[in-house]
Amino acid sequence: MTSTLNFKGITTGLLLALSFLTSQAQDQKQPNVVFILADDLGWSDVTLYGKTSFYETPNLERLAARGITYTKAYAASPLCSPTRASILTGQTPARTGITAPTAHLGKVKLKPTLQPNPGPANKSVVLESVTRLNNQLPTLVKQFKKAGYATGHFGKWHLGTAPYSPLEHGFDVDIPHFNGPGPAGSFVAPWKYQNFKAKTKNEHIEDRMGDEAVAWLRSLEPSQPFFLNYWQFSVHAPFDAKKSLKAKYRGKVDMTDAQHSITYAAMVQSMDEAVGKLLDELDRLGRTENTIIVFTSDNGGNMYNGVPDRLANGDQYLAPPTSNRPLRGGKATIYEGGIRVPTVISYPGMTTPGTTNESLIQSTDFYPTLLQLAGLELPNNHPIDGIDITQTLRGESLDREGIITYFPHQPGVPDWLPTSVAIHKDNWKLIRLFHQGPNFEHEYLLYQLEWDISEHNNLASVYPEKVKELDALIQKYLDASHAVVPVPNPNFNPEKYKPENIGKQKGGLRGKKIEIN
Repeated sequence: MTSTLNFKGITTGLLLALSFLTSQAQDQKQPNVVFILADDLGWSDVTLYGKTSFYETPNLERLAARGITYTKAYAASPLCSPTRASILTGQTPARTGITAPTAHLGKVKLKPTLQPNPGPANKSVVLESVTRLNNQLPTLVKQFKKAGYATGHFGKWHLGTAPYSPLEHGFDVDIPHFNGPGPAGSFVAPWKYQNFKAKTKNEHIEDRMGDEAVAWLRSLEPSQPFFLNYWQFSVHAPFDAKKSLKAKYRGKVDMTDAQHSITYAAMVQSMDEAVGKLLDELDRLGRTENTIIVFTSDNGGNMYNGVPDRLANGDQYLAPPTSNRPLRGGKATIYEGGIRVPTVISYPGMTTPGTTNESLIQSTDFYPTLLQLAGLELPNNHPIDGIDITQTLRGESLDREGIITYFPHQPGVPDWLPTSVAIHKDNWKLIRLFHQGPNFEHEYLLYQLEWDISEHNNLASVYPEKVKELDALIQKYLDASHAVVPVPNPNFNPEKYKPENIGKQKGGLRGKKIEIN
């Protein structure tokens, strides 16, 4: 009898305490922010758009059921660091000068320059990227911290070590405080982080990042507004996953499907499970109703690495991590497969649950939008290329002049292009190839994405006035942003030039063979 009465008393006390905490959280006026950024996750890698039957993302479906799924969302770059910088600054790579993922390299470079002594095989001179996100910039998180928010960063950064780490860009906490391009050595422990050890044998880094983010949320006062940056390591190289999940997808793989990497499918599931862990905790804490959740990716899916796998019958094979079909290209290309990314925003009370929006948005838009939703002012003397997309959260369409994607590099991956810049306006997309034409004039690729999402039909010669119109907008932006742009190569030698190799991967699938489990 006594034990039963005590149990009821404890239960009643817990319920009252939980009700009090929930009430406190709901009384908080400033919205919380959870920003989840996947790494190299393609538009066709999630179940949101009906393009995959192999990968499983039930927690993203769960998030989408609470908010809005964007069908035409774009990263500012087909590579990670430039997009990350665009989120934190609201500026495109043309303005920040961060155009390549070089932040893990030793050289500190805060201004972009043209490549010195270019080789004779290229018609234009490529850029040398800025290698650090300048700590003097008024980053998005600095604005939230000034407003009294608790700020935490978990996962990948890749914008510079101290004095350019998350701790110098407005974050109170940075775990695991690592600046590599991917996880340190492996997704599955043992890891190689300097001061961050696994708690259990074979611990998965995404499981641990989710646990660390949850622990941080639990450490906050119930009325404390917060900005949680969870930038996942998944699904970047190196390609490894839990054995149990690989066994699951080994029994599901269909080799006639362009997406048939067992390891990558398992990595996608771990990524998705970590999202679910955060959703569960926000619900448990009673903080979901006052929290803006953004999920997006930094660029399209990787098509150039080789991932070894083994079928259930023992047969081994090597495949790219994923396919972005029906989109053309992937990571490191300016085609749709490199820059169109899965994106969901949930903000209870504003977003209509389970809806989609076809407005054209870009990663630069998160900066002004989140500040607007939180009632915070934009910083002075800081030009912003993104726009406030709050109206799309209410289900309205968005009218904009266009979005710019600047990529003055030419890595030899499938469907690569020479140095280029693109503009999307409505359903039109124009790509300018710097100095690729006769007498070093620009060349152009024009696509109507409503008719040709796979970008197979170049309409530049059919619609010359549209080319002229869109190219004028490109030039207007490049001038306004004071971008350093490719110039004709003074060392160009026509005998060394091989245009037939444009778009073809150099050397085949990249990466060394690893042990297959």
